[in-house]
Amino acid sequence: MIVQHQNFVYLIVIYFLTYCICAVQSNSSGGCFCKLEGRIDDCSCNIDTVDYFNNVKLYPILRSILVTDFFRYIKVNLNRGCPFWHDDSKCAIQDCSVKTCPEEQLPPGLKGHQVFGVESEKNGKLNQDQETCDENNGELGAVNQTISDENYEGFQKWQQHDDAIDTFCEMDDENSADLQYVDLLLNPERYTGYKGPSAHRIWNSIYKENCFRFGGGYGPYTTSKNLNAMCLEKRAFYRAISGLHSSISIHLCAEHYTKARDCFGKGEWGPNIDEFQRRFDPKRTDGEGPQWLKNLYFIYLLELRAIAKAASYFENELFYTGSEENDKHVQVAVKKFLEIAKSFPDHFDEKVMFSGKDKEARKLKEEFRLHFLNISRIMDCVGCDKCRLWGKIQVQGLGTAFKILFSKDLSTNFAINRKQFRLSRSEVVSLFNAFGRLSNSVYHLEKFRQTLGSTRKKIEL
Repeated sequence: MIVQHQNFVYLIVIYFLTYCICAVQSNSSGGCFCKLEGRIDDCSCNIDTVDYFNNVKLYPILRSILVTDFFRYIKVNLNRGCPFWHDDSKCAIQDCSVKTCPEEQLPPGLKGHQVFGVESEKNGKLNQDQETCDENNGELGAVNQTISDENYEGFQKWQQHDDAIDTFCEMDDENSADLQYVDLLLNPERYTGYKGPSAHRIWNSIYKENCFRFGGGYGPYTTSKNLNAMCLEKRAFYRAISGLHSSISIHLCAEHYTKARDCFGKGEWGPNIDEFQRRFDPKRTDGEGPQWLKNLYFIYLLELRAIAKAASYFENELFYTGSEENDKHVQVAVKKFLEIAKSFPDHFDEKVMFSGKDKEARKLKEEFRLHFLNISRIMDCVGCDKCRLWGKIQVQGLGTAFKILFSKDLSTNFAINRKQFRLSRSEVVSLFNAFGRLSNSVYHLEKFRQTLGSTRKKIEL
């Protein structure tokens, strides 16, 4: 009996080891599930081309641009109510709430101005819920609204130019008293713990009520199996939204919060490989994960094309903040970045979309525009302030890209059409930061590949 038992255990061990080896060989033959290869759907270039272009040429200079004063501060309204369902204006979790700063902690340039919920200096009153600002307080989702730069006077001189023609995204009302400047460097996009029914309702509303599906109408979720049965414009809409979703998920996996082991010390932020696999491994996503990752490259190329198309427009921007030296530095850096963007060999071709001159093509474009406009409104329903902040920025950035690519009767020479076509400062900042998020996702996707690859090598050994 003992011998039979030992033989049985031995057989089980052999079977388990054989299964593991076969699984590893199966994965290694095709690479990690996130080791994507081949051509990007509905585009003319390959994934490895984008990886090299982004990670080696573009990502470093773009990071240096986004930390400058012009691009790090954005004016947003985080207090607009949800227009689609009842919202009690409370965060889903405590750490998502916005905490304003006592006036004495504000930089001198901000005192006396009605910003961040702080009344003017003459009133001498502060909101009762104000707390001390501390960017290192370990809170997951709180938006730190302090501005550490003394150049607030420059904010007043930034001009807002609304362009109602072919607007794909609803921008915040510049006359609203609820608008506030936020320092994006103090409020990085990362995991906040925002999940559950509230978060699921956001994505369900986006996909089921606003994304096209095969056979007409909307919802349920479109899968890669029936996507190619749709027309190019509808596929592009879905892939852009799916790519944005993938990008956001990668950010949350790359900057995930892990509690301290003793439950008393501060936790730490860093990559969470298990969370990444949960979101994208084909075994856990009914085979869809790799396709969702490929859609990241689609939206990357779409926004890259918009920036390259509007290069002459951005080359004439002053990127004014009131500091002549810093502004000049930004102008030079942006021009270098635009040279790199324009040098990409296989840009997305927007001319093949809505190319017909008939009534049906115009109707499809308007439906495309209105449904993305609707998605921009859904961002006001996000229950976590920091998630809402970055959701609004990235959706506004994509909407600005659509505006550049699909505005009617718009020549590629933006310098000539500057009187007819203008972008507000919020649109410019949103576009660059949104593309920065995509660039960051492509960069971190390579990091996850390396981590998963090294893990498999250890298993093989």
